[in-house]
Amino acid sequence: MELKWLEDFVSLAETRSFSRSAESRHVTQPAFSRRIQALEAWLGTELIDRSVYPTRLTAAGQVFYEQALAMLSQFHEARALLRGHTATPQATIEFAVPHTLSLTYFPRWLQRIEAQMGPIHTRLRALNVHDAALALVEGGCDLMMAYHHPSHPIALDPARYDMLTLGNEPISPFSAPGRAGRPRHTLPGSAETPTPYLTYTPNAYLGRMTEVILANAPERLYLDRLYETDMAEGLKAMALAGHGIAFLPYSAVEEAVADGKLIRLDRATRGTPEGQLTLTMEIRLYRDKLAAKGDDARQILVRQLWDVVSEELAHGAGAA
Repeated sequence: MELKWLEDFVSLAETRSFSRSAESRHVTQPAFSRRIQALEAWLGTELIDRSVYPTRLTAAGQVFYEQALAMLSQFHEARALLRGHTATPQATIEFAVPHTLSLTYFPRWLQRIEAQMGPIHTRLRALNVHDAALALVEGGCDLMMAYHHPSHPIALDPARYDMLTLGNEPISPFSAPGRAGRPRHTLPGSAETPTPYLTYTPNAYLGRMTEVILANAPERLYLDRLYETDMAEGLKAMALAGHGIAFLPYSAVEEAVADGKLIRLDRATRGTPEGQLTLTMEIRLYRDKLAAKGDDARQILVRQLWDVVSEELAHGAGAA
């Protein structure tokens, strides 16, 4: 039996919906159903009454639900106990953070929080947005920081996960300067001379945000895709070197813009009002409500940090 089968079953028992649970567990519905069936096969009994809608537990499922909660609780307690015997001198909060935020927003945000709490022992896992969410769902981190936009929301059940909106992050097109301080590359380009375009890989969250911008552009943009990577820092380096235009989040480029090394193009595009090639995302912080109830030193520290951030936001000090 796998731990994720228990977590899947508990989610299904709480949502009574295969589709909602599959979404919250970040798997396809067929894969989620197969995992529930694998658990039933391992136990040798049916846990789900599939003859009714909405889904409900069988009598055996009701009994096993309580056992599953107890087993998950014991697992988390055992993990906390074993971590307490490692060389880490104090409670350590584990963060899952997308690559871009881990290099730009997170260090300054943590500095501000530590100014109120004192030094915090942290362990950061830099991941893509999908894997960061999966780390939270599977218990691989205490807190997840991620981008959010209504066009591509992160499907975490609010009944299970707490969320705080830390601030906003715009993403816009940028180019290195050319002659006379004007952009080296401009938009919209043309069919004869398309603008060299530095873009994200298809699975990157910022790539999906860029596609939303392009789909809603006020005029057709003629772009020649020259370079592709999944990290904003990689695109920034190429843009600084003058290879083309890139859509970049502000936290990644604010210093380069202030130094005149990058120019925001939707200020300079002919005939395009400022902002029409800019999309604003939220920066959010998530935690697992169930895990946060633990009484070990790490979860106590997580709750203290959460309270500090909540208080800061209540007084309007958390905007990006």
